[in-house]
Amino acid sequence: MVIDRLLRERQAAGMPIRVGLYGAGFMAKGIVNQIVHSVPGMVLSVICNRNVDKAMAAYALAGVQAQVVDTGRALSQAIASGTAAVTDDPALLYECDDLDCLIDATGAVEYGAHISLAAIAHGRDMVTMNAELDGTVGPLLKKKADAAGVIFTACDGDQPGVQMNLFRFVKSIGLTPLMCGNIKGLQDPYRTPTTQAGFAAKWGQDPYMVTSFADGTKISFEQAIVANGTGMSILKRGMTGYDHREHVDTLTKVYDVDALKAVGGAVDYVVGAQPGPGVYVLATHDDPKQQHYLNLYKLGEGPLYSFYTPYHLCHFEVPLSVARVVLLRDAVLQPLDGPLVEVVATAKRDLAAGETIDALGGYLTYGQCERADVTAAEQLLPMGVAEGCVLKHEVAKDQVLTYADVELPHGRLIDRLRTEQANAFSATAVGATA
Repeated sequence: MVIDRLLRERQAAGMPIRVGLYGAGFMAKGIVNQIVHSVPGMVLSVICNRNVDKAMAAYALAGVQAQVVDTGRALSQAIASGTAAVTDDPALLYECDDLDCLIDATGAVEYGAHISLAAIAHGRDMVTMNAELDGTVGPLLKKKADAAGVIFTACDGDQPGVQMNLFRFVKSIGLTPLMCGNIKGLQDPYRTPTTQAGFAAKWGQDPYMVTSFADGTKISFEQAIVANGTGMSILKRGMTGYDHREHVDTLTKVYDVDALKAVGGAVDYVVGAQPGPGVYVLATHDDPKQQHYLNLYKLGEGPLYSFYTPYHLCHFEVPLSVARVVLLRDAVLQPLDGPLVEVVATAKRDLAAGETIDALGGYLTYGQCERADVTAAEQLLPMGVAEGCVLKHEVAKDQVLTYADVELPHGRLIDRLRTEQANAFSATAVGATA
């Protein structure tokens, strides 16, 4: 626990980490409140949101009065005076030399691509909660960040970061992780914003975002970036997704060790397991002496040993990711190289020619994990580029879409980045063909 001490030292020295936040939605509000009230040595200097009133409201919810700024000079003056600022101009944040780190809490692929690319180009570290963007062009953004000498990383708190922390711990004590898993309470690919409207209203969340949790799209992006960050793969398209109403410890008898080794380790999820909603890592150890100790410590006789974290605390931990980046130059989760697992768009119902694919967690498509080499060979349509595409012909329910099935919107950055990623990692990635 070095981060808490380092933050207290920054607080005592009067040199807090200055943070800029993109987004003012449900999760962003939590981040604002967390930094304002619970993180010494860190200041949330500015929020950028397309709707400035929502940014003002996010600060107000945390008891902070903010001012609107529309120039870089005005933002710098606000930071110098300790006044919270809001703006609708994303450039003010990534061009500001007074900010130490940026956070993307938008979940929007195209917008996230613009701000992340610009942040990297301007030498800004970025902590992203945008798994949708990371699972679409994360390998390319990480490559660009490395070249620029900055860090582009996923965050603590969300399941991918929690899995990666556990993965690192398990490796650090000498075991070989073969499974990184996510515990879900519900998985139904046919859920829609209509079916999830009540839940969304109860918790003050966006119905489309909530639907992306329920229909498997979000977990597919999350497990894809875990695969890309650990070098793991999947056991089959869509992952196995066992319905497992027992403790995660009993998963050591469910998975086949040889099958996991054959793919170099796998990412997956289970529905209904305890302790939910946490994460798990299953690992092996080759040393009989250490196997004896693991058995003594109640982890069983192997060959798989279970490790788990029984919670994920999302916005509570995001500021810790910022501190890791700024103070320790330690990334939470990044792709190792090119993509190993992608998320592909799948028809949620029978689709008709001329229909325009709606947002993630919508009415027309859901996402599934697929190996990157299969995605490339079959020219499957990445879920992260599906929104706004127009169907050229009918597509049957549960059929995976391809680039040949759709007309891409013109002039999108995400499509250019997909093509650039394909060229940068030609052996494994896929890019737009139109």
